[in-house]
Amino acid sequence: MNKFILTLPTTILLATVCWAKVPLVDDGELVPALRHERATGIIIQVINTYHYKKKSLNDELSANILDKYLESLDVNRSYFTQGDIEQFEQYRFELDDDLRKPDLNPAFEIFRVYRARVNERSDYAIKIMSDDFNFNLAEEFQFDRREAAWAADADELDQIWRQRVKNDFLNLKISDKETDEIRDTLKKRYERIRTTTYQLDANDVFQTFINAYTMAIEPHTSYFSPRTSENFDINMSLSLEGIGAVLRPDNDFTTVDRVVPGGPADLSGQLKSEDRIIGVGQDEDGEIVDVIGWRLDDVVDLIRGPKGTTVRIDVLPEGVGPEGPSKVIAITRDRIKLEEQAAKSSIIVSGDSRIGVIDIPTFYSDFAAQSRGDKEYKSTTRDVRRILGELQQELVNGVIIDLRSNGGGSLTEALELTGLFIESGPIVQTKDSYGRIEVNNDPDPGITYSGPLAILVDRNSASASEIFAGAIQDYRRGIIIGEPTYGKGTVQNIVDLNRFVRNNQEDHGKLKTTIAQFFRISGGSNQLKGVVPDIIFPTAKFSDEHGERSVDNALPWDQVEPARFRAVYAPVDSYAGLQQRHEQRIKEDKLFQLTMEQINLSYQNSNRKSVSLLESERKNERELLEKANRDLKNEIRIAHGLEPLTEDQDSGNKLLAEEEDSIANDDADEADEFEDTDVFLDEAAHILVDLIIPVRTTAAATQ
Repeated sequence: MNKFILTLPTTILLATVCWAKVPLVDDGELVPALRHERATGIIIQVINTYHYKKKSLNDELSANILDKYLESLDVNRSYFTQGDIEQFEQYRFELDDDLRKPDLNPAFEIFRVYRARVNERSDYAIKIMSDDFNFNLAEEFQFDRREAAWAADADELDQIWRQRVKNDFLNLKISDKETDEIRDTLKKRYERIRTTTYQLDANDVFQTFINAYTMAIEPHTSYFSPRTSENFDINMSLSLEGIGAVLRPDNDFTTVDRVVPGGPADLSGQLKSEDRIIGVGQDEDGEIVDVIGWRLDDVVDLIRGPKGTTVRIDVLPEGVGPEGPSKVIAITRDRIKLEEQAAKSSIIVSGDSRIGVIDIPTFYSDFAAQSRGDKEYKSTTRDVRRILGELQQELVNGVIIDLRSNGGGSLTEALELTGLFIESGPIVQTKDSYGRIEVNNDPDPGITYSGPLAILVDRNSASASEIFAGAIQDYRRGIIIGEPTYGKGTVQNIVDLNRFVRNNQEDHGKLKTTIAQFFRISGGSNQLKGVVPDIIFPTAKFSDEHGERSVDNALPWDQVEPARFRAVYAPVDSYAGLQQRHEQRIKEDKLFQLTMEQINLSYQNSNRKSVSLLESERKNERELLEKANRDLKNEIRIAHGLEPLTEDQDSGNKLLAEEEDSIANDDADEADEFEDTDVFLDEAAHILVDLIIPVRTTAAATQ
């Protein structure tokens, strides 16, 4: 069955699946199989026939495939030397011909060289680990080498790895680990890097190489091996047991790509997007296993487990450098609950106005219940229609739809939800690989809510969220507030390759391929640019490094002829003045400014590429970071009438205080109010009130 994907790109969702221990693979086993050759032919045929972007398999693409393949193997340029790269140049303009034959041997040969280099580096790291490092030398370690030149030779790699081992040792040393414990941890870490690489089999090599080909075309097309395909099915079902987080590999770290709404991680409020997982422990007192350098699947295997059991995760929060400090969080595994993903409402009182807020974490629909004929099935539109009725009974003066971090979901729900706010008309246009354009209309004429409306978005609002926000903006039905959205304006289809093979006895995996592009009814695409808000928050300056805009081969922005539609009459013809009032207000809002300081601090730390190996400087940097975070937290606490935290009370592990046992019981209610503070949502309410006030004034003048 084909599956249409209208969400952000995904990696692995943590749910309950147990894999047998993976054996080491001999060199003799690292050869392409007949099924790999068959799958290659099918993949090329499907892409050439159905892919939206017509990209010729030629020398230009071959060169890009080689670069993508080397990047996927050695993203931090820590294993290959310049000599290796020069050796691989013989394939630069040959891989297109090799794929057509198909001849996969060059890809396997490159991988065998990579495996040998990993073995050499692991041996070297373990050998020098027993050295007595001098931490009183002013030395700088470049831990992010993604844009660095390849090491000239093995001697230069030795220098890079000497600094890496010294840095790893220092990280543990300033965390008060004993020397013997440090050496034991690091020996296991470097052995694990070798073991992980030697567990990769022919299927893994094939998947990596084919994905270098698909990624060279555009970022949302990818091949899933049989094992990865099962993980993808788990990801789409959102129904199995786990913690509810989507992970991605990021150099030697496993990074949280996003937290799934309604999952245990989301409900705990502890695990955040961009946190880096460095250790995993089982139950309340199990040993925390160091997972730096592990392959993603193996980290996932440690985190997965049965419902009701506890996993402890050691993470480096976003904005904290690789030296730490880290924090350990405990999460109880459970099922991801659909009801926890449902739209929820609240009311903000802003001056004399009451603003209703509807938080929509995803565009969901219980298709199974709907197909059974259940009249009470859950869906985004049904829930929002009910909430709008409740808010109108509460006499709200306006409504905010909060789509922040909403990665998409059901296209049908995006269409129907838009229909709650307009009478009728087109909502989005879809252009397929043949250039045919289909207009998707409001399926249910009529309007549920016609009052003042604001849509709050951020850099993680994607796909179906962008369709909804773009339509509201084109109809001028409401004001869009926040950051430019993710910029994913494409449609993917899942193709089971096995259906192309007769008498199939082996699993050939699946291909996710981009087959169409969305266009707004005004003619422009959400692709790359995203939906640009009418009122832009200052955090937007960080969004250029996020989403489609950060990918070098993403589909470009494009446009088609506008659809025929009539914009809704707006009581305010333009939003002139709103941006100015917004900027003046946040300049005078201490909590908003403190939050921006916090975000800037996090951004600066996240974008560092090197770190000092001088112990005194590292300790000083860590203490300064902890003090800066504590000062920010305490200013916010004081603004909320809470006592500031002392150094002993503050763990130093959280960029924002999330009140726990350190807060006295009589402060609990105030702490709850503190945790719920959302300066961006509050400011969106102020902006909507600014829009509403002229409406009231005009109405009063005509009475």
